[in-house]
Amino acid sequence: MPSHLSADRPAAQPPGRGSVDALISQTRRLKGDVDAVRRDAAGEGSDHPRERWQRALYDLALHQLSDLDEHLAQLRDGPLPTAAPEPPAPSQGSLLSRVGSAEWNLLTDEASWSGELYQILGRDPAAPPLTLDELPSLVVDEDRPKLTAMVTNCLVDARPIDGEFRIARRGGDVRTVHMMGEPVLDTDGSTASMWAVLRDVSELRRSQRVVSETRDSLHHRQETARSEHRLAVELQEAVLPPWRGSLRLPHRGPRTLDLASRRLPASAHTMIGGDWYDALELTDGETLLSVGDLTGQGVGVTSNMTMLLGAVRGMAMTGAQPGQLMAWLNQLLDATVQPALGSAVCCRYRPATHTLVWAQAGHPAPLLFRDGTGRALNAPDGVLLGATSGAVYGQAEETLQVGDLLLLHTDGLVPGHTGSAAANLLLGLAPRLAGNRTAEDCVRTVVEEFGASEREDNACVLAARVMS
Repeated sequence: MPSHLSADRPAAQPPGRGSVDALISQTRRLKGDVDAVRRDAAGEGSDHPRERWQRALYDLALHQLSDLDEHLAQLRDGPLPTAAPEPPAPSQGSLLSRVGSAEWNLLTDEASWSGELYQILGRDPAAPPLTLDELPSLVVDEDRPKLTAMVTNCLVDARPIDGEFRIARRGGDVRTVHMMGEPVLDTDGSTASMWAVLRDVSELRRSQRVVSETRDSLHHRQETARSEHRLAVELQEAVLPPWRGSLRLPHRGPRTLDLASRRLPASAHTMIGGDWYDALELTDGETLLSVGDLTGQGVGVTSNMTMLLGAVRGMAMTGAQPGQLMAWLNQLLDATVQPALGSAVCCRYRPATHTLVWAQAGHPAPLLFRDGTGRALNAPDGVLLGATSGAVYGQAEETLQVGDLLLLHTDGLVPGHTGSAAANLLLGLAPRLAGNRTAEDCVRTVVEEFGASEREDNACVLAARVMS
């Protein structure tokens, strides 16, 4: 708006009716387009913070376009006369009332209000308009200094008014009003009068608060998820065996397996799951190899994973064979306070006979690489842990050879692929793995191929190469 007005300056002419009608038509088309996008937006009706924030923004945009439509119509039709007994009410859902206007003549102490201003301020249209000295009587106590400062700066320093304050209407209704005004100067440059336009912005501010609150809720949820993700990562790092590079066991005799493992974490915006890997030299000279995962996310599933990993080790140390071990794990998960589904592969390697005995519970079968080719081992019967009470798990045997590579992995190792599709991609690495001398080299090859992509869940891989 201009910095100030002159008392001799002629009143601005209203814009042509046709040009304003064109603006109204454009506004209504845009409103229809926004409404159509809003209806097509994903997550309609969801209670997720992001969806609530999006709905609040769509609603705010639609309300503001509706108000723009009404204000353009007011611009086209002109202000209501002061004597109008009941100015039109805003349309349902409007965030703004019609704009009211006022002028205060400082020389005669007269005031002139439009009909809309009476409605905004909750005044009787038959009552005389309030002077500038009387106007603060409508304003709540805390905001009176703000209004006084705005009016003083306008009258004394010729500064434009642009600010908000709250008014208390009859019946105790408190509304927020936005006021814009300027001084009107006489021929000698002194202030002759002041004019202003006012609008009720209470609903607009309420709608903006909804957007802000839903945005804050979304940010809080995201920060909480990141904190839980970091905590879950730290807990799993503490729980999983602290292997870095080659996984070495406290051998009492000749080294029979070269072992390496790696855990690939989920992306930072994804809650971490309960994937694990493990290797343990048993008292009878055999080696336990296992990988698996539990359903769920965050700290709770890490607690269950800790329990399960300890149970696997304890049962294996008692001599339990893989099939029996899976059956006992199934009973354990079924009896927990918060049952969870799980999948796992458990193997016992007997170095004296080069025999691998293994069982699985709904988990990808181990992959065997030999002489530049690879295949998945034929899986014995086995359902998900915790899915069926009293389930019986079969076990299979495989005779290995010196130089063989055994690869155990969780289902999320290959991003975007599961089951046979993931297995086929891993088996496609056979020629490259054949050129690797150590298990650590093999794990590095797998990670270089599939570890760079952002993943929805963490994954584990364990490589075992037969040494003798």
